[in-house]
Amino acid sequence: MDQKAAEKKPRISTLGQIGLQQFAPYLMNRIMGRYNATLRDDLRKQQLTVAQVRALAVLSVTDGVTVNDLAVYTVIEQSTMSRTLDALEAQGLVRREAPENDSRVRKVFLTDDGRAEFNRAWPAMHDAFEAMFDGIDDAEYAALIATLQKMLGNIRLHDI
Repeated sequence: MDQKAAEKKPRISTLGQIGLQQFAPYLMNRIMGRYNATLRDDLRKQQLTVAQVRALAVLSVTDGVTVNDLAVYTVIEQSTMSRTLDALEAQGLVRREAPENDSRVRKVFLTDDGRAEFNRAWPAMHDAFEAMFDGIDDAEYAALIATLQKMLGNIRLHDI
């Protein structure tokens, strides 16, 4: 068996052999579930959902993306994203525009009110982020990010 084939060999074949506490997808889901639950409580005070704030967060960094790309960036299904955008647009937090060259596509932009609303949500997001990484040094954080980016590259379905 050559080196490349040895590297592709599955580590362990059953979840029972791996164990939940060693199964990365399980741990990632638990971490994000806890992070989102923490945010949900704070965001409820602003009358926002986690999905709405995810959209505002992406738009605060990458404004003017298509609805499809926004669904990918936020990890929200297209149908849920459409309803989320309907609510955000009704609140005046985002606007959707068709580019001049393609009326079938809609790009989403953050309004000034949307940016202000995200800026109100950011402290809770940042506090939850800081709590999640308490006791983790810069080198550990950098290694985690590098590993997560490799993993995303391995499973990526979209170019973004």
